[in-house]
Amino acid sequence: MKSLLKAKTVVAVVLVCGPGAIAVYGQSPLPKLKQTIPLPGVEGRIDHFAFDAAGERLFVCALGNNSLEVVDLRKNERIHSIAGLGSPQGVAYVPQLDRFFVANDEGGICKIFDGKSFKKLSELNLKDDADNVRYDAVSKKIYVGFGNGGIAIVNATDGTQTGAIKLSAHPEAFELEKNGKRIFVNVPNSRHVAVIDRDKGEVVATWKTDLAFANFPMALDEANHRLFIGCRLPSKLVALNTDSGDVVAKIDMSGDADEVFYDGKRHRIYVVCGAGKIDIIEQTDPNTYKALTTVDTAAGARTGLFVPERDTLFVAVPHRGSQNTEIRAYQVE
Repeated sequence: MKSLLKAKTVVAVVLVCGPGAIAVYGQSPLPKLKQTIPLPGVEGRIDHFAFDAAGERLFVCALGNNSLEVVDLRKNERIHSIAGLGSPQGVAYVPQLDRFFVANDEGGICKIFDGKSFKKLSELNLKDDADNVRYDAVSKKIYVGFGNGGIAIVNATDGTQTGAIKLSAHPEAFELEKNGKRIFVNVPNSRHVAVIDRDKGEVVATWKTDLAFANFPMALDEANHRLFIGCRLPSKLVALNTDSGDVVAKIDMSGDADEVFYDGKRHRIYVVCGAGKIDIIEQTDPNTYKALTTVDTAAGARTGLFVPERDTLFVAVPHRGSQNTEIRAYQVE
């Protein structure tokens, strides 16, 4: 394994609210590069991932290559490539059905594939810019952001669209509550976060991010009622209270963030940035945050996936100059 990890660590002393309560953080263990999976022949930007736990597979949207790459983590290699897509941006895997949904920018086509044969089963025409995809295992519904302002609702079992929720502009990242009925949606062109009531099928609130704009990535800490918004102008991580929509914290971060993940086990936030960094931010309590570590990756490495059950953060590295396209797996401790 090539040694590709460089990092700087911040020693933090944080006061925690409460009589005499002081939490002291020393040097935290750095994420360690444990696996590198080459993707030869894949060119251009790489977008979002999905994970198949039982099959130990990653599904990778190679947007600039117009392909979906299937990676076997046991074999440490790509095992299949679906070519001829239209700038695939988002993907969701449905384990109960062993199928995956791939949202394409061009034409807004969402294609549905069998997880064993990789044959196309059907497709949905959402007209324009099908983007992020999420799966609700309880209701067996797929949600797809698309067009100039909508989230399509799809029956995962038969692949039919059952409805759509209107938004003011194109949706970027969004998160579904597991113990509630809301969807939180980044709507950067409207400079807000939209809050959707799934039962009503409509937006019930909009929240601002305190003069931090270009809000693309998002992560949810449902237990602590916190929503983390990655903003690019300026580069800030904004923490919102999901009970009120109030901003509770703003933290500096590296540039061009495109993924934010919350690690509930360690109370950390991982921000994957196209500036070639992974920013790691400590959550001391729901209102207190501190930058701990920045790990160097590669220019343009702005997307990935955190898989909590594997304690692994996957990061996509595009081909630039002498740097070949690859997926890097970082072990978090």
